[in-house]
Amino acid sequence: KYKSEYDYRPAGHPQTADNHNNVVPMQIGPYQLNNRLILAPMAGVTDLPFRQLCKQLGAGMAVSEMVSSNSLLWGSKKTQRRASHAGEIEPKSVQIMGTEPAMMAEAAKFNADQGAQIIDINMGCPAKKVCNVLAGSALLQDEELVGRILEAVVNAVDVPVTLKIRTGWDRTNRNAVQIGHIAEAAGIQALAIHGRTRADQYKGEAEYDTIAEVKQRLSIPIIANGDITSPEKAKYVLEHTGADAVMIGRAAQGRPWIFREIDHYLQTGENLPEPEVTEVRDILLGHLQNLYEFYGEYTGVRVARKHISWYSKGQSHGAAFRQAVNRVDSREEQLDMTHAFFEKLIMREEMAA
Repeated sequence: KYKSEYDYRPAGHPQTADNHNNVVPMQIGPYQLNNRLILAPMAGVTDLPFRQLCKQLGAGMAVSEMVSSNSLLWGSKKTQRRASHAGEIEPKSVQIMGTEPAMMAEAAKFNADQGAQIIDINMGCPAKKVCNVLAGSALLQDEELVGRILEAVVNAVDVPVTLKIRTGWDRTNRNAVQIGHIAEAAGIQALAIHGRTRADQYKGEAEYDTIAEVKQRLSIPIIANGDITSPEKAKYVLEHTGADAVMIGRAAQGRPWIFREIDHYLQTGENLPEPEVTEVRDILLGHLQNLYEFYGEYTGVRVARKHISWYSKGQSHGAAFRQAVNRVDSREEQLDMTHAFFEKLIMREEMAA
C-alpha cells in the first residue's frame, strides 16, 4: 500500500556537487565528504533510517547515536541496532562513549571489526545520566584522562578517529583549546565542537568565538556545532569560525531536507523554496516504512511517534493530529492516519489556491 524503499531526492532538486562554495570538501582520513554538512549524533534519533534519510537529502556525513563501551551491552538488541550500518551510504561513523581507556579501545576495535569506517568519541553529551558516570562532557574536567582515552582508541584501530566536545565544563572553565591540542597530539583526525559548555546544557545561545580560536590554533579539521538552524546561519558560522564543516542536530528533526537547503545556499547564495506538502508527506511515509522494517512493528511504531510529531509541527491542526496518532499501536493505523492528515492539508491548500 505504501512504498517502503523511497528515494528521498525528488526530481528537480539539485544533487550534491563536488565543489561547495569554492571550498575543498572536508576530508577525514581516506574519506572525502561530498560537502561540509554533517548530521550530529543524537541519542534515540540518529538510527540507521534517519542517518540514511539525511544523507540522501544532502548530509555529507552522519554520526550514529552513541554506543556504550561496556562490552556486556554489545550483545543487546538495542546496542546492535545503534551500531547497525548495513547498506548505509559511506562513510559509516559510529560514536562510542565511556571513561575507561582500555574499554574504549576495545569498543572501538569491536565496532571497526563490525564495519565502522570512522570511530567518533563522545566527550560532548551533557545529559545527567552520562555525566553522572563521568562520561560525555564530564570528561573535559580531566585532561590527563582525556589524553589516555584518545591515545588508547587511536592505537587500537586502523580507521580514522574523531572527537566531539563542548567548549568546556562551565563558562569559567572553557578548555576547548587545551583539549584540542591533546586531541591533535593523540592522532584525532577531526574535532567537532558544540558552542556551549556542559553546564549550559542546551540553554542560552551557542557561542562561536571559542570554536574560531580552536580553529586558529590547530591544524586538524574543525566542525562547528550548535544552533545552526538555517542556511544563513550555517554560512555565518562557517565564515565566523573558519571551520571546515558544520554539524546540525536538532534543526534536522522533522526537517531532514535542511541539508539540501544549506548545500544549495552555500553554492548559489539563494534559498530553495520550502518543500511542498506532498513531498513532506512522501518523505515522512517513506521514513515510517523504513523505521518499521528496521525495528519491527512494535518498536517501530513507538519510535515513529516522535518523528511524526516533528514533521507535523507548525502544520494546521497538527496538535490534534499528534494527540490522536500517538494513541494507535499498529503500523497500518499509524500510516493511514498520517496519510489522511496530509491529504487534508493538501486539499486545504488546493481550495485556498
